[in-house]
Amino acid sequence: MLLYSNIIGEGKPFVILHGFLGMGDNWKTLGRQFSDSGFQVHLVDQRNHGKSFWSREFNYEVLADDVKHYCDAHHLQDIILLGHSMGGKTAMLFATRYPQMVSKLLVADISPRFYPVHHDVILEGLSALDFDDLKSRGEAEQVLGNYISDWGIRQFLLKNLYWKDKGRLALRLNLDVLKEEVGEIGEPLPSYASFEGDTLFLRGDRSEYIGVNDQTIIRRHFPKAEIVTIANAGHWLHAENPEDFFEAVIRFVG
Repeated sequence: MLLYSNIIGEGKPFVILHGFLGMGDNWKTLGRQFSDSGFQVHLVDQRNHGKSFWSREFNYEVLADDVKHYCDAHHLQDIILLGHSMGGKTAMLFATRYPQMVSKLLVADISPRFYPVHHDVILEGLSALDFDDLKSRGEAEQVLGNYISDWGIRQFLLKNLYWKDKGRLALRLNLDVLKEEVGEIGEPLPSYASFEGDTLFLRGDRSEYIGVNDQTIIRRHFPKAEIVTIANAGHWLHAENPEDFFEAVIRFVG
């Protein structure tokens, strides 16, 4: 099956992969900016997210295979590939497996290393949404507020809500599988995997996902890697400081 995407503009193909519990639509504003700069932007929904297909199989191997299938179906070659968080891990693995298809790789706020599970409370909050009872997004936010104090994270999660039928809300996430397989999100890049092409890692200055100790492992897998810090930003650096993020990306891909 083929991943769902929103394709914006014309030019060199620029594929963007969202993070865990996100969707391509999270990148729409930046996607339009990239398309205005002469790129054909592909805002892709990864499996079990957004409008893409659901599957019980969920790991980075199949996520990377999904991107290969997508590129082949759309006749994309020599792509710019940008991934955030989980999407960054997918992008890394894809680039190491299909280096001839990637002209430039960009990874937003994730390292190739292992990360322990840390989405428990968010998944608990999403699981608490009772769609037999909920009648509005406001009610859903109230429920999430019992688990997640950060307003921004709640708004990010609420983007997954949609009206499945008249008067009935639902999630665009395959929550059961994502809860079962959440451990896969933190899996490291295979020790032997490497990509010799141009690579940019972007990190938020308030984020702990890429620390000083990560530079060694990043350069072990990606010898040409540059690491750029985005000021006034945490893990959602592209949403928290989109201006500096956009400038850093355009400098690298231009």
